[in-house]
Amino acid sequence: MEIALKIAGNQFNPIELNFIRFLIGGLALLPFTIMYLRKHEIKLSKSDIGRIALTGFVIVVLSMTLYQISIGMAKASVIAIMLSANPIFGLIIGFVFLREKLSRTNVLALVLTLLGLLIIINPFHLTGAMGIILGLLSSIIFGIYGVMSRVNGNKIGLNGLSMTCLAFLFGSAELGVLMALSHLPIAQNIPSNFSQFVNIPYFQGISLQTLPLILYISVLVTGVAFGLYFVSMEKVGILQASLIFLVKPALAPVLSLLILGEAMQVNTVIGIVVILLGSLVTLMGEKIAYSVMAIFRKNNPEAHQDVDELAKVKEELENGERATEAVVRQKLAEKRPRELPSED
Repeated sequence: MEIALKIAGNQFNPIELNFIRFLIGGLALLPFTIMYLRKHEIKLSKSDIGRIALTGFVIVVLSMTLYQISIGMAKASVIAIMLSANPIFGLIIGFVFLREKLSRTNVLALVLTLLGLLIIINPFHLTGAMGIILGLLSSIIFGIYGVMSRVNGNKIGLNGLSMTCLAFLFGSAELGVLMALSHLPIAQNIPSNFSQFVNIPYFQGISLQTLPLILYISVLVTGVAFGLYFVSMEKVGILQASLIFLVKPALAPVLSLLILGEAMQVNTVIGIVVILLGSLVTLMGEKIAYSVMAIFRKNNPEAHQDVDELAKVKEELENGERATEAVVRQKLAEKRPRELPSED
């Protein structure tokens, strides 16, 4: 995605490109959203529309606008790695605002991810600082959007794809209004260093030559990819759905080297490895914990009943909902309120 946006960014105003990709991406998902609304007889109230509009503003106007600008100011590979850290920021946001518990594996993953980002940014030899800062802000706001989309979608009764579609359309409409303000006389007073915010075009530069790239970015990269991401989040949970972000840090620098000629620095490679370790801890930590408890059962016969019951509850939950450590322990505590063996 970042490579395609980098190439398109040389031919379009970054704000214009952001507007086009989310408008077309939202329209591509609209037929599926209409079918879902009709099937479930969902009618949006004013408060529902307000929630969707706010979610769209966060993702389109804030996060992805900063993201598109940052790609033009820093290496595409580095910005891709910034965005890949958004699931970790989502965990922090869920912990602070939704009171979601952070397990020890989540905390370890958070530390590793932040360490990897610091290694890549290399604050002692910082280049393209503004682009990196904007990319990091974009990733944090994207994490906020992920939580907002999930919470607001559940309140309204929308699935992930429908919420994504409506948020894109409302967000692109909001961005379109702000683009119109750039044509007012007062906008001419903006310093020349920020010329991309003056007289922002809407569809300038679209031609037969650029149309395939625009459709790829808008329909596949934006509409289909985002929609599938949130659908998978509903099916397997946010951590497993974030598996795609495990691929980005490893793949983006290689493709950037081959397509854009962006050289990989040693610190970038080390940072990628650290971030990948953090992602693996996030995705595999709970499975490792249960494996350790299985060993504990074999070596401690007196704890056999406790651990067997824990495994049984986990298996029952996996057949219905995602069996996180917190859910398993809550269900088991309801059945038999006794102290459980620690995963340590």
